[in-house]
Amino acid sequence: MFDQRDNKPDKDQLRQRLHTIIFEADTLAGKTFDLILLAAILLSIAVVMLESVNRFTERYGYWFRIIEWVLTILFTIEYLLRIYAVKKPLRYITSFYGIIDFIAILPAYLSIILSGAQMFMVIRAIRLLRVFRILKLVYFLDEARMLARALYSSRGKISVFLFFVVLMVIIIGAIMYLVEGQQNPGFSNIPVSIYWAIVTLTTVGFGDITPQTGLGQLLSAVVMIMGYAVLAVPTGIVTMELVKGQQTNTRACPSCSREGHDDDAVYCKFCGHVIDEQ
Repeated sequence: MFDQRDNKPDKDQLRQRLHTIIFEADTLAGKTFDLILLAAILLSIAVVMLESVNRFTERYGYWFRIIEWVLTILFTIEYLLRIYAVKKPLRYITSFYGIIDFIAILPAYLSIILSGAQMFMVIRAIRLLRVFRILKLVYFLDEARMLARALYSSRGKISVFLFFVVLMVIIIGAIMYLVEGQQNPGFSNIPVSIYWAIVTLTTVGFGDITPQTGLGQLLSAVVMIMGYAVLAVPTGIVTMELVKGQQTNTRACPSCSREGHDDDAVYCKFCGHVIDEQ
C-alpha cells in the first residue's frame, strides 16, 4: 500500500540539514560553509576598498561590478536560506546579525532604483554601506562571540561607570573654566573646557588647549593620572565577565539560531525549543 507519509517531502529534515550547515560550526559541512562564506566576505570587502581607488576603478571597474553582483546574489541566497533554516524567521530577521545581513545586500538593489547622474553621489554613499559586511566576520570567531557576551553581561556596570565619568568631566571642565577662563582664551566657555577634560582624561592629549596657570597645570596632572583608571576599570569589568561566561560549545538553536548553551543543555534557554532534534 502506498504510504504518502513516507514519501512526502520532509521539510523539517531539510530545514534541520540546512540549519546544521549554515549555523553550526562543529560539523565538516558547517566549517566548509563558513570558510566559503568568509572568503566571499573578504573578497567583497577587498572590492569595496579597491573601488574607492580611481586608477583601479578606471581599469577594472567593469569587473568590480560583475564581482559585486555575483557576491550580492550569493549573499541574498544565503540570507534567504538562513531565514528558511530557522523555525522562527522573525527572530533571525530582527536579530543583530540578521539586520547586518540585510544591510549587506540592500545597497546593491537600491542602486538600481536610485539611478541617474544626479543621484550618483547618493548611490555611491549607499553602496559604501557594503562595508558592514565586515561585521559578519564575527560569525567565525568564537573569541568575538565570547567578548560580545561579556560586554552584554557587563553593560549595567559599565553604564554606571560611564555615567560617573560624564559627571567627572563636567565637574572638571567647570573647575578648569573657573581657574583658566579669565586668563586663557582657550578655555572660553564650559563646553570647551569639558572637551579639554575629555581629551585629557582619555589620555589622547591633542594639545590644542593647554592650561597656563600653576593651578590649572596641577589639575591637568591629576586628570592625567585619573585617566589610567578610566581605562583600567571597564577592562577589569569585562575581564571578570569573560572568566565567568566562557562558552564550551557552538551549538545553535534550530528555532531561533541563538548560541551560548551549556554542554548538557537539551532545550534552548532563549526560546525553549529542543536543541538537538533526532
